[in-house]
Amino acid sequence: MSEHSITLPHEKIGVGVIYNNEEKILIDRRLEQGLLGGLWEFPGGKIEANETVEDCIKREILEEIAIEIAVKEHLITLEHTYSHFKVTLIVHRCRHLSGEPQPIECQEIRWVTLDEIDNFTFPQANSKIIEVLRKNQ
Repeated sequence: MSEHSITLPHEKIGVGVIYNNEEKILIDRRLEQGLLGGLWEFPGGKIEANETVEDCIKREILEEIAIEIAVKEHLITLEHTYSHFKVTLIVHRCRHLSGEPQPIECQEIRWVTLDEIDNFTFPQANSKIIEVLRKNQ
């Protein structure tokens, strides 16, 4: 069997680019163990069966960071293939409504400006999200 005939696991991920009242963006640092450990990301998670993207993003943010958000407009949908899996990221702009962010399922949380975002190492797929954010600034 050739390497190209292997079917890679494929996950659909709802992603939130969450802005606060100061127009800073929330990013979180992935846990060290696991895929892409220690890298920074825009929070989100796997879309469950019969769940809308918007409901997924709200649920994941509440579970992982303990804040309430409003899911706003769709920013970008992108597919990326890593060596061991494929992802489809469905990204929405979001607004922080209430709660103090807690690192429940991540190492660390930061509110950053778009100018500061290059100081953090993200998974490769996130570069397109950052590009779209800069264009829409």
